[in-house]
Amino acid sequence: MQKDRQQRVITAWETFLNSSLDTLGEQQISPEAAVLELFHSVAATVPAYQAFLAARDIHPTSIQTWADFQKLPLIDKQNYLQCYPLGDLCRDGKLETGDLIAVSSGSTGKPTFWPRFLTDELQIVSRFEQIFRDSFSADTRRTLAVICFPMGTWVGGLYTTNCCRYLNSKGYLVTAIAPGNNKEEIYRVVQELGNNFEQVVLLGYPPFIKDVIDTGIVRGITWQQYNLKMVFAGEVFSEEWRSLVGERTGSANPIWDSAALYGTADAGVLGNETPLSICIRRFLAAHPEAARALFGESRLPTLVQYDPYSRFFEVNEGTLYFSGNNGIPLIRYHIADHGGIIPYAQMLEFLAKWGFDPMVELGGKPSRGIFRLPFVYIFGRANFTVSYFGANIYPENVTVGLEQLEIRDWVTGKFVMQVRSDGDRNRFLAVVVELAPGIAASESKQQAVALAIRAQLQRLNSEFANYVPPEYQLPQVTLTATGDPEYFPLGVKHRYTRPDA
Repeated sequence: MQKDRQQRVITAWETFLNSSLDTLGEQQISPEAAVLELFHSVAATVPAYQAFLAARDIHPTSIQTWADFQKLPLIDKQNYLQCYPLGDLCRDGKLETGDLIAVSSGSTGKPTFWPRFLTDELQIVSRFEQIFRDSFSADTRRTLAVICFPMGTWVGGLYTTNCCRYLNSKGYLVTAIAPGNNKEEIYRVVQELGNNFEQVVLLGYPPFIKDVIDTGIVRGITWQQYNLKMVFAGEVFSEEWRSLVGERTGSANPIWDSAALYGTADAGVLGNETPLSICIRRFLAAHPEAARALFGESRLPTLVQYDPYSRFFEVNEGTLYFSGNNGIPLIRYHIADHGGIIPYAQMLEFLAKWGFDPMVELGGKPSRGIFRLPFVYIFGRANFTVSYFGANIYPENVTVGLEQLEIRDWVTGKFVMQVRSDGDRNRFLAVVVELAPGIAASESKQQAVALAIRAQLQRLNSEFANYVPPEYQLPQVTLTATGDPEYFPLGVKHRYTRPDA
């Protein structure tokens, strides 16, 4: 028996149950001082990080100031996680200190394992608490939380289910049920249980939740009777998309009826939408010139707030990295997400210059959902992946499909993949493939290429196979002639992905 582990659980539970959301982000020390403390703790207890620092001739005692911390090398999967035994990445080199191991898929389908402990989840529940209390008033409304993320070893389903259960233990009127991404079971759960509650919350990947809603309408489900709310994660979506889905569920106010989480398998939930961040994002969506001035791009990123004492963000050359305590503690971990951070005061000052006061839009000075927390914005992965139903789709997976015996003589190997939306804002995976010289396009070749790509995605990418509903797995393939000027211009470095459309 590990008595110290028992004490960790007792302490974590007491902290969680006795903490007030109203004091979120308030501590006696600065976030910079807190992350310095985390660094020294990790350097003293994690064998892999000790070896990582020693190999670079870095002595932990030399890291005493915030300026010192900023000189520490970044870590990532290649230079850290894949270089040391899994146990050495954990505190005291003990893999058994974790009570659960989650899985995420890499570019070749090889899994990355993420051990975690109960206490790692308890420090993240505040992200869910913000949404369920401040947006959905689940402290006073009987709430059925329907977990529509895939269940199994993948991080989303079990993590979300656990966090919703912890809310109930704190006194929230939240009851969780986990049908996963089984649509038939979701419909059965909602129709048989939904009317026993004052509201129903669907939690899942945006395109999957939309598909559930749209198919439900066809089946005659009246979503309005369940006072439906939604929690999303995994993908960037537009405010037009949020409004459309809200209209179909009878949402009176999308600012308060839905919210997105920003999370990774690496470290759980990193940040979350708040009524304030959604209000700001909807203003920016309606004023693209303001969005370009703020974000430096014409596309609209996900915009969330985060607690720097839980996940400390930094940004360099347009990509994000963070530090946080987990089953595998991470110091300056580079996640390759393209984005940036904006302090709370700086955000409000910027909006004032554009003549917008979100507090007025939210109805004066609302008592809930307003925290002086910094903002982080995320465009998505900068390493040429696309996100589809929450699954990271990698060019390497598609390449294998084009290398199959029945395909390889027709194509050059170049392609462009992109997640697009049809006229009804349903998402689909589009792949434009360059034909070899002298090869003519045909429907039979187009179908063969699509089937080969799907087969290899199913084989190589476990996230794709388990996250993406079967009816959305077959990509829409377009075949173009060699050197097509739009997709495959000659003499230009080729890019295998394009932003979502």
